Amino acid sequence: MRFSEIPGQESVKQLLRQSVQRQHVAHAQLFRGADGSAALALALAYATFLNCESRPPGADDSCGHCASCQKTDKLIHPDLNFILPVTTTKAVAKDAVSSKFMADWRGFVLANPYQSLNDWMQHIGAENKQGSISKEESLQLLKLVSLKAFEARFKIVVVWLPELMHPAAANAVLKLLEEPPPATIFLLVSSAPEQLLPTIISRVQPVAVRAFSENDITGYLRDQYQVPEVKARQLAQLAEGNLGSAIAARSTTSSEHDYFAFFTDWMRQCYGYKVDKLLSQSDEFQKLGRENQKEFLHFALGLLRKVLLFGIDAQFVPHLPAGEQQFVSGFSRFVHLRNADLLTTEINDAHYHIERNANPRMVFVDTSLRIAELLKIAA
Repeated sequence: MRFSEIPGQESVKQLLRQSVQRQHVAHAQLFRGADGSAALALALAYATFLNCESRPPGADDSCGHCASCQKTDKLIHPDLNFILPVTTTKAVAKDAVSSKFMADWRGFVLANPYQSLNDWMQHIGAENKQGSISKEESLQLLKLVSLKAFEARFKIVVVWLPELMHPAAANAVLKLLEEPPPATIFLLVSSAPEQLLPTIISRVQPVAVRAFSENDITGYLRDQYQVPEVKARQLAQLAEGNLGSAIAARSTTSSEHDYFAFFTDWMRQCYGYKVDKLLSQSDEFQKLGRENQKEFLHFALGLLRKVLLFGIDAQFVPHLPAGEQQFVSGFSRFVHLRNADLLTTEINDAHYHIERNANPRMVFVDTSLRIAELLKIAA
């Protein structure tokens, strides 16, 4: 994994590069990012950068060609180690520790490093069991770090989702952070750092990873998965910064519907109180199918939020696509603090009723008439 393969996140990448270039590499670092963020990907890119054998001074990325980079890219480098939440499965009936799941982990991460714990549990066939980092893992960890690096400058231990550590494992990690072994780097990757022991938090250098922007996700889906621009933009808006969710949704969501065009037409008919056209559009809404109806309403909520923020201050919604700019700017006059909560409630209620198999046409018409009334409220 190289920094260049991760969309956006330029400030974090620069911070990580500089720590290596200035030889100020902290022995323990905590990558904090929500599900679907770049936290794990950045930790892997950083590990590759740290142990790259052919990186020129001042280079912005690992070379990708040396033996270390090639092994790290395949997650088979002997000095790159992982501690993960696992559980017993049909394949591993007892003594579930990370080392028994390494083949599964490699396939999981190499396919998509932006996935969540739930995705991992499904990948290993955990069924309804919950994953954790067990107390047995602490013994494996102590044995692991007692050995010197085999061939790299640093031995790197990536602890994915350390908030799921058993207290015994957490105490073992804490002891190692208090008395770190030489040339060993701990990279903790967490989506819920507030659940970690305060003593662990106090001994790690935080690396805050922001959610992906819509433009980042749109470009990644377009360039890496050849998703059409319009659909990539819709998936990005629905994902709300979660790239893993957007990648998963690309193959399960229909690409034939233009939600933005449907929403703009809908709002114009509502504002003009054109009941005949709303009835006609309700037929179109019914044809979408239930999953797409729910997805459209989710999309509508996100776009409505943009409109409100734009009306408060256009700087709250930077980098609007050209196709949305005109509509968001014009419609922001009619969505304001006096009706925004009520509009949001109407769309949320519509989503609730659709989810519970209400008649889509009736839901759409009823919601439309209520929205039409709310749009008349003066700012």
